[in-house]
Amino acid sequence: QVQLVESGGGLVQAGGSLRLSCAASGRAFSSYVMGWFRQAPGKERDFVAAINWSGGITYYGDSAKGRFAISRDNAKNTVYLQMNSLKPEDTAVYYCAARIGRGSLSEVDYDYWGQGTQVTVSS
Repeated sequence: QVQLVESGGGLVQAGGSLRLSCAASGRAFSSYVMGWFRQAPGKERDFVAAINWSGGITYYGDSAKGRFAISRDNAKNTVYLQMNSLKPEDTAVYYCAARIGRGSLSEVDYDYWGQGTQVTVSS
């Protein structure tokens, strides 16, 4: 079992940056693949980024490539999402998720979820 708590969301102007954090409690954080997903109002939840247990392999959705960076600190049981050059279409609730096994872009493969943090980008 792992519990996930996101933080770092907020209101930012277009072109700005935010860093989201996801703190995990429970055992064996370093065993989990960690992912970030987002859900905008009226839309399905979309994959943003994922990172393997060591941090050596990362995956990005098309919307995140070149602007966002996922990283993790296993000593702090935390995964991060650095978001740069934010756009109004990045406005969404951002969720942290965890799974055992290989990296995945599909939300159905993730076993544990945080409550989400709101990111709002104004134009």
